[in-house]
Amino acid sequence: MNDTQFKEQVMAAAKARGLEEYELYCMKTETVNAEVLHHELNAFSSSSDAGACFRCVYNGKMGYAATERFTEEEAVRITEAAIENASSIESEEAVQIHGSGDSYEDVTPVQTREPSAAQLIALALRIQEQAYQEDSRIVDGTQSFASFQRMTCSLCNSKGLDLSDTSAYSAAGCIAVAADSGERFNGFEMKASGFDELSPQTLAAKAVEEATGGIGAESVKTGPHSIVFSGRTTASLLATFFSVFSAESAQRGLSLLAGREGENIAAPIVTITDDPFREDSLIRIPFDSEGVATRRKHVVENGRLDMLLHNLTTAAKAGTASTGNGQKAGYASAVGVRPYSFYLNPGGAGTKEDLFQAMRNGIYVTELNGLHAGANPATGDFSLSAAGFLIENGEKARPVKNFTVSGNFYELLKNIALAGDDLEFQTPRGYSCFGGPSILVNDMAVAGK
Repeated sequence: MNDTQFKEQVMAAAKARGLEEYELYCMKTETVNAEVLHHELNAFSSSSDAGACFRCVYNGKMGYAATERFTEEEAVRITEAAIENASSIESEEAVQIHGSGDSYEDVTPVQTREPSAAQLIALALRIQEQAYQEDSRIVDGTQSFASFQRMTCSLCNSKGLDLSDTSAYSAAGCIAVAADSGERFNGFEMKASGFDELSPQTLAAKAVEEATGGIGAESVKTGPHSIVFSGRTTASLLATFFSVFSAESAQRGLSLLAGREGENIAAPIVTITDDPFREDSLIRIPFDSEGVATRRKHVVENGRLDMLLHNLTTAAKAGTASTGNGQKAGYASAVGVRPYSFYLNPGGAGTKEDLFQAMRNGIYVTELNGLHAGANPATGDFSLSAAGFLIENGEKARPVKNFTVSGNFYELLKNIALAGDDLEFQTPRGYSCFGGPSILVNDMAVAGK
């Protein structure tokens, strides 16, 4: 049974049981991945996963049921299971199925061709061979990968919505291992784009540069230091703490931004944007997992908190409208709150080298580790292992490692002195992608030697 036939069977089963408000959300993910190690293919996988989630309002409660089998029997089963699930719910939260009437953006899909398995393998092999050619200190343990992913989501409901969207992209990366004086140093580079835009030379060169750049690294002196965070590490911090901008977290007491809309919560140069239609984004989607139209908005503008991100449930609690950020982590998941292309805007301060000149002396942080264990989004506190370079007289000097950067995310937002123009994005995580430029933050707590 194909998707359309299954959808018709579910809708018929729901009507037969007298349901008035219901929806069917389907998600299909196709992934091909090739990994290369020791000059040969180390792993290859090709998978296609599909599933559907049925939600219905029954006696004022929302019931869920999911399946991976698209059969007539399953269409009936998930309908009955969702009704049973709703009957056992005690929550008094307002529930609703989104109706028609939204104006959806006409999104142009990213144009990317689907590479063959042979092409992915060949790309991964070329990346690894290029890494070995970049520097004689690159040794075995160096590995590379290339992948392709396509995601399709669709939603139809009893209120007339019938939506579908497909996103696809390729990705490739390199983990370079350099050896020197009995020590090993790792460097990593990854890019997601159209397949034809992936350059083996660029990926290998950046990974090797990072690996060899750490050779001879020592720790730094404990004390306050001015820090320039690279675009990659700024994006990592935003990805770690994005939930503080979620109304769901705020309503659960897990964000200190609850009730602070309209207040200044960051430095005046800070603007944070959520954009589901960003032109250079690989993931563009006109509707969220509840069928609400998505839209571009500033969450923080010139330091002021303009809004928190909402789904239908959090918006009903707050007496406002959904911001179109109701997202499922997977087809069977409950609807949470997540952003799309979520990034701290460039601040016009130039390149990272311009920030070095402005800082004069400090640390350039290129790597942060322990982001899950060492960060607490509820309080904003973090203590993270870091690596990078000393900056002396405005110039990049020797590499440094094995030091810890500590602070608080809320305070960091207030203390951003400069933001560069070098906006950098991470690889998408589902429908979310995080980005940021290099930023200068003064007087951060550093623990080293």
